[in-house]
Parts: sequence; structure tokens; C-alpha cells
Amino acid sequence: MMVYKMAGHLIRRLNQISTHVFAQHMQQSGLDLTPVQFAAMDAIAANPGIDQAGVAAKIAYDRATIGGVIDRLLKKGYVTRQVSTQDRRARVLHLSNAGQTLFEDIFPTVQALQDEILPGLNAKERALFMELARKAVAPTSPQGSGDS
Repeated sequence: MMVYKMAGHLIRRLNQISTHVFAQHMQQSGLDLTPVQFAAMDAIAANPGIDQAGVAAKIAYDRATIGGVIDRLLKKGYVTRQVSTQDRRARVLHLSNAGQTLFEDIFPTVQALQDEILPGLNAKERALFMELARKAVAPTSPQGSGDS
């Protein structure tokens, strides 16, 4: 079996680890929040009034499925969606008061759990990994996604 030596397999495993660590921390905090929902909240917090397509671009997520992510955040009361004052066809997003409070409360936790995602690496190796990961995704990252 050679697949375990392939980049795609290792990246998939890192995604599994990352998702598991995130879910564990959210469960321990009594929260029902996924990594994609958190990323969407981060994009909205940094860009109040952004539309769904903008959120999808910022977090490098599929435009066709971001609607479901936003709908779940709306249902949880973490975001609001309003008709744009500039373009009546557009819907703009903001964090609700509850969403802003939650985001501010959990952001330090999400930052702290990053070390758990790469437990086999020391601080210097994690920094190098992050540098190389950013370099690897840069050619495919949409303009303005924050990946490059």
C-alpha cells in the first residue's frame, strides 16, 4: 500500500484531524458549530455587509453550497441577511449581536486549538508547514480569499 505516502492522502488525513479537533472543542463548549460555519462567520466579521458569493470567495468554498451554510447560521441566530441598500437584488450579511459575541468568545479557543491539529510538529515546524501550505494553495486561491 503506497497511498499513505501521497500528498492527497496526507492532506485528507490532516483535514480529518482538523475537523475532529474543532468538533471536540465545540462539543466541550456546548456549541453546534462547524469549521466552515466558523470560517463564514470570520469572513462576515471581517467584511460586514458582504454577500454570500463574497463569503464563498473569501473562504474558498463552493458558491452552490454556501447558501446552506448561511441558512444554518441564520437559523442559529448568528447572522442576519438584509436587502442591500445599493442593489435591491443583493442580500448582505452581518453577524447578529449573538453571533458577534459568540465569535469573539470562541476565536481565542479556535486559535489555541491550531497546535493540536499538528501535534507531531514543534513551533518552528508548524510555522514552516503553514508557510508551505500557503504557498501550495496560492496558485488556486481566488483573489481576495486571504489564502495567498
